[in-house]
Amino acid sequence: MKVLILAAGYGTRLAAIVKDTPKPLIPVNAHPLIDHIISRCKNISSLNEIVVVSNNKFFSNFQKWAQNHKDIKIRIVNDGTDTPEQRLGSVGDINFVWKLEKESDDWLVIGGDNLFEQNLQDFMNFALKKAPAITIGVYDTQDIKGATKFGVIALDSNKKVVSFEEKPAVPKSSLITMCLYYFPKATVGYLEEYSRESKALDAAGSYIQWLSVKKNVYGFQFNGKWYDIGSVESLNEAREHFR
Repeated sequence: MKVLILAAGYGTRLAAIVKDTPKPLIPVNAHPLIDHIISRCKNISSLNEIVVVSNNKFFSNFQKWAQNHKDIKIRIVNDGTDTPEQRLGSVGDINFVWKLEKESDDWLVIGGDNLFEQNLQDFMNFALKKAPAITIGVYDTQDIKGATKFGVIALDSNKKVVSFEEKPAVPKSSLITMCLYYFPKATVGYLEEYSRESKALDAAGSYIQWLSVKKNVYGFQFNGKWYDIGSVESLNEAREHFR
């Protein structure tokens, strides 16, 4: 299995404080944000490679960072974009990387601005039991109002996704999707089908919503702390509370 970390954003909402540092390399308690993700990935028994997709602007930053991790295979992929206007978006970058791969594989896709405590092996144990279906990470924010910024879902008794609303004005619950997805190799081809039906390659949530209607998707609920580092406020909160 391979892990794909999405790190090709430009961090425009954090530009005032990070300037020329890509968001995943922003320090959170003495370590780059992405290092916290890497530390969780190292617990996955079936992992054979971590792929980090960056843009051209920050490609060299990630290459330099990767040199600090000699104990695990990390490959940096450049999506070729230089500005926010050129960005491929989450689904676009997933599609870009998968088209580069010569052989099909199982993929765990993680947003490079996700900060979470729970062991990823727990997630994988659940996901492998549900394979060949897709499994996504979900989290209860305990904040109905705040859920308007995310994809809000509902699960049945078997943890299958039975409803998905992307950034609803009036959320039905505070259970939201994380940018964390397990795609067994049998499901990788679904992205081509989605691309033919939709032009929305920017937000991963739109793809997951489509999958939840067309295919079988299950949700694993994460415990502990979780942060989506998308603003100065969320970054400061993570730095204060995450250990």
